[in-house]
Order: sequence, then C-alpha cells, then structure tokens
Amino acid sequence: MLKPLFDKNCKLIAWIEPNEHIFDTNMNWIAYISNGHAWSTKTNTWMGPVKDMTCLDTNGKVFAWNPDCEIEGSIKPMRPMRPMKPMRPMRPLGGWSSINFEEWIK
Repeated sequence: MLKPLFDKNCKLIAWIEPNEHIFDTNMNWIAYISNGHAWSTKTNTWMGPVKDMTCLDTNGKVFAWNPDCEIEGSIKPMRPMRPMKPMRPMRPLGGWSSINFEEWIK
C-alpha cells in the first residue's frame, strides 16, 4: 500500500511502498529500497537510508517523511554495497485512465 511522503514544508513530494519502492507525484518509479537504503532507478546510485518511512540523504539528514513514523535523522551513514536492481513494479492491467478526478466525479 502506498503512503505519502512530505518535505520539510509539509508539501507532498512522493509516494512510498514501504521497504519496496518510491514513486514521484506523477507515479513514476524513481527509487527502490534495498536493505534499508534507497537507490535511484535511473542511475542505480545510492540516495541514502530509509528508516521506516523517513528518507534520509547521504549525510543522514531527513528530507522526506511520513506522519505515521518518527522524524529522526542520524549521523552520516556508511555507503552500502550496491544491490541488484529489481524489476519495474507492475502497472494496472490496461494502464491508467486519461481522465482526472474532477472529470470522473461529474
């Protein structure tokens, strides 16, 4: 189940599938989570630790958080070994609708 991620200004910036994936607000797959760390899907580079649903940068500073988890940074973490990149998550059968919410409720 996807959960929202917010920045320090409480702006929605992404969606997280805990311990699995991170999507931007347009539902593009931007990161995967392996052994408690986020990795870029484009470059396969380390983005930083993920503690529950709090995302830290490579210096251990919080940059994205979810209200269901404690917001806590850490000391600068050690760079982990690069994992094998997982397969792209499945999309809905038939794809996404081209209409927006306002059109749908009319």
